[in-house]
Amino acid sequence: MISVLTKRADFLAANKGLRNARPGFVLLTRPNDGQGIRYGITVTKKIGNAVVRNRMKRRFRELLRAALPDNGLPDHDHVLIGRAGGVERDFGQLAKELGYVLAAAREGKSDPGRGRRPRRGSRQQGGA
Repeated sequence: MISVLTKRADFLAANKGLRNARPGFVLLTRPNDGQGIRYGITVTKKIGNAVVRNRMKRRFRELLRAALPDNGLPDHDHVLIGRAGGVERDFGQLAKELGYVLAAAREGKSDPGRGRRPRRGSRQQGGA
């Protein structure tokens, strides 16, 4: 059974799991203690207006519905984060890339971490 993530805490928890990025999206995967295959989609306002964001979410929803039953990680949460290039990208290309990142996540591979970015407006400690 595939269900949809609705709670903010689930999205935040997924951020601590594996992260695989492609030009159109970032896929986060994290074990969910036997709750089945779950997915969530998020697209920030940086991407565009509501029409653009909703179009991107519809495309992602269809990609996940097609890919997760066969290629999804069992008992994992899958969160797809939209990136600026995701709206214009070819749907077939997005589907291929989603297959690649799901395969990488199944093998436990993740993109290398970039380290934490400082929050906006915070000052560095200790320097002159």
